[in-house]
Parts: sequence; C-alpha cells; structure tokens
Amino acid sequence: MKILNNNQIIQKVDRLAYQILENNYKAKHIVFLGINKNGLRFAKMLQNAFNKISTITTIIGSVKINAANPIDSEIEMDIDLKTLNKKVVIVVDDVANTGRTIFYGTKPIMEFLPLKIEAAVLVDRKHKQFPILVDYVGLSLATTLKENIKVDLTKKSALSVFLE
Repeated sequence: MKILNNNQIIQKVDRLAYQILENNYKAKHIVFLGINKNGLRFAKMLQNAFNKISTITTIIGSVKINAANPIDSEIEMDIDLKTLNKKVVIVVDDVANTGRTIFYGTKPIMEFLPLKIEAAVLVDRKHKQFPILVDYVGLSLATTLKENIKVDLTKKSALSVFLE
C-alpha cells in the first residue's frame, strides 16, 4: 500500500528543512550525514531544500554501515570527522525502526565535539530499542513488526513510500 507519493514526500522535505532552520538559525555550519544509499539520497534532498531557504553553509557526507549487524564491520564515513567539531550534525536516514542504525551511525562522531547531533528521517516507526530520539520526522507510523517500509528515492519524479 502506497503511503506517500512524490508530492507528499517533497512537501515533507520542505517542511523538515524549515524545521531544521528554525532549530538551528544561529548555526554557522550544518552537516547532513546520510546513512547508506537511501539515507544519503534523503540527506541530499534535505540539503537542497534547506539551501533554498537559508544562507547557512551546509556540508553533505555519507555513513556506510551494515544495518543488519553494525558491529560486524567498520563504519565508514566519506567526510573528515575533524570537520564536525563545533558544527551542527544531522544524521539522516530514510526509515527509523529500532534506532539501531542511527545509534551505531553516530559512533564515529563521538570521538569529536560537534555543537549538537540531531536525527532526521522520512518515516519513523515506533519500535525503538535503542535510546534514539528522532528530531525531524516526515511521517510517524505505528506498524506491526512484520510490516515493512519500502522507500524509493531513486527516481526524482516518482518518489514513493510503501507499507508492505
């Protein structure tokens, strides 16, 4: 079942960009860190929407993590972590389920001192097992554990979110 279509996703991205600006209007730099492929796609969408409404300098980076078993392999980031010092860091993913991926995705950041760390997701499910509070949520869903959320951000004019 389709729960978000292209226009709805764009509206949510725009709304989240305004919320990020409202909460960080004094910041000099904001770093958007997208987790894995879809998180990076969503981070780029947020960065583009944010840049349309703000003059705050933004940086984009990616976090590669084994979501199924985050301690099984090294977490990779394509950004010099020293650049995170004294900056607002927003960790971005497409879906937050248990909170595990975002939790472990922040691990390398903890070796530095950002101004603050926030989290943004397109869809937040209510199955948290890790101490993660998502600051920016496009859509919050109460689902069963057997249901799956499928997010497609690959086609610019056919963005979609499905509940399966």
